[in-house]
Amino acid sequence: MNAPSHNFTPVLPETLRNFIQAAFVSQGFPQADALTIASLMAEADLQGSDGHGVIRLPMYMKRIRAGGINKHPDIKVVRERAGMAVLDGDNGMGHLVMSRAVDLAIEKARTCGVAWVSARHSNHAGPASLYARKPLQHDMLGLYFAVGNANHLPPWGGTDMLLSTNPIAAGIPAGAEPPVVLDMATTVAAYGKVKAKAKRGEMMPEGWMIDRQGKPLTDPNRASEGFLLPIGDYKGYGLALVVGLLAGTLGGAAMGKDVVDFNADHVSVTNTGQAILVIDLSAFGDVAVFKGAVDTLVRDIRNSERLPGVERIWLPGEQSHERRQSYQAGIPIANTLVQELAVLAKDLGIAPLVQGSAAR
Repeated sequence: MNAPSHNFTPVLPETLRNFIQAAFVSQGFPQADALTIASLMAEADLQGSDGHGVIRLPMYMKRIRAGGINKHPDIKVVRERAGMAVLDGDNGMGHLVMSRAVDLAIEKARTCGVAWVSARHSNHAGPASLYARKPLQHDMLGLYFAVGNANHLPPWGGTDMLLSTNPIAAGIPAGAEPPVVLDMATTVAAYGKVKAKAKRGEMMPEGWMIDRQGKPLTDPNRASEGFLLPIGDYKGYGLALVVGLLAGTLGGAAMGKDVVDFNADHVSVTNTGQAILVIDLSAFGDVAVFKGAVDTLVRDIRNSERLPGVERIWLPGEQSHERRQSYQAGIPIANTLVQELAVLAKDLGIAPLVQGSAAR
């Protein structure tokens, strides 16, 4: 599952984390906060979510230097009951806001069995699965919802882009098997994949985007002329709407026309909304029995009859689980990104990710 070595440079997870931490410290972030952000960003690359890992660092730095992110946020609870809370992130990095939200939801779930924590005035926080996975360490189940950081989806049948890719993630514990971890956008493809295609000079497959006449759009360099398609046609549109209402509107965060495109606007406060639901398995019965049942179902699915030519049936999260193991010896970072990060490191006055900045 490793990428071809001639196009990528392997970087140890610790090296990547230290580099990202140094970048944030160089901009005045406290060491502890910089470490939290760096650990989550490196973990994104470690599990293969490379569209949300260190590739985002240049954009984060641009927004921070433009004053679009608060480097010393006062993240606090503004509404609270026994089984819920609303956090105000004070325009801090989303990684810090959502780390606090998940920890609070886990604490509340221990008492209430189920807890929901919404976050407003947050920012982009990386892949959804990072936060859905965290409750697994406590024999808890996590469900994560977010409003995307730019609108690329119109209502079904419309052309005004009023919705985003609005992701949803679920982390469900298992016993001997890897946990079931689902992380998906409500569009056929995340917009980051469109940008990656453009950067590599590749065309998009039909079904990702259409233009404003409803015709297939396959040239990623013309992406601004069209919009993403939802999964399952009108059902995906409905799901994107509901996820946005839960993650954004419910907690007082931006939704619809109020969403700020953080790729184009580096100054305005995004008021990004996210939410985490945590369920304590012990509140519903014997934890070991539940995990055993998940193991049984996972094996039944994996060993079920396959269509001709299908080598393996995968469960959600299995491929990222394998990457976490194989990438411990070196996370493959694209050489073009290594070079871009070398330029950034020089600008920030920190050591480059790869000494000599030579892409191998």
